[in-house]
Amino acid sequence: MDSATARERALDAAEELFYGRGIQSVGMDELRGASGVSLKRLYQLFPAKEQLVEAYLERRDGRWRGRLAAHVEREPDPAARVLAVFDWLEGWFAEDGFRGCAWINSYGELGATSDRVAEQVRRHKRAFRDYLGALVAGAGLPGDLTGPLFLLAEGAMVTAGITRSAQPAAEAREAARRLLECR
Repeated sequence: MDSATARERALDAAEELFYGRGIQSVGMDELRGASGVSLKRLYQLFPAKEQLVEAYLERRDGRWRGRLAAHVEREPDPAARVLAVFDWLEGWFAEDGFRGCAWINSYGELGATSDRVAEQVRRHKRAFRDYLGALVAGAGLPGDLTGPLFLLAEGAMVTAGITRSAQPAAEAREAARRLLECR
């Protein structure tokens, strides 16, 4: 198996296990079994578990933001695109296997002890906030709406992860709609 294939298999297994059960509860030997990649090869690709976590979050970030943008871009009205973010969140929260925000979960487990993981989480959250800011600007709305909208979305993510319900997205969407009406 070439390095690219081994890397993808390792990341697939890491995503399934880390997201489904938590990072600290999954050992490298379990990742070996789930990925079909030898332990020696895993450590060649990722010399430390922290590097595997970082790569898992980075890959997930690209897919997550891509799915969000694809959904939002289907909305022709720039102002409605802001609310489409919350519609997408609601769909994500309702997916089988939803276990909350992978970055918030990872930060909760490792943020205090891993600068690399903490930076990966911060990078993802900055990118999401910047994306919301671009939607706000594209709709001709005041830039100071970005922060409150970001907090509504983030709060919905945390609450949905805890309650295992999609309802927080609908509630956050309604709050966002009211906020936008006031402007």
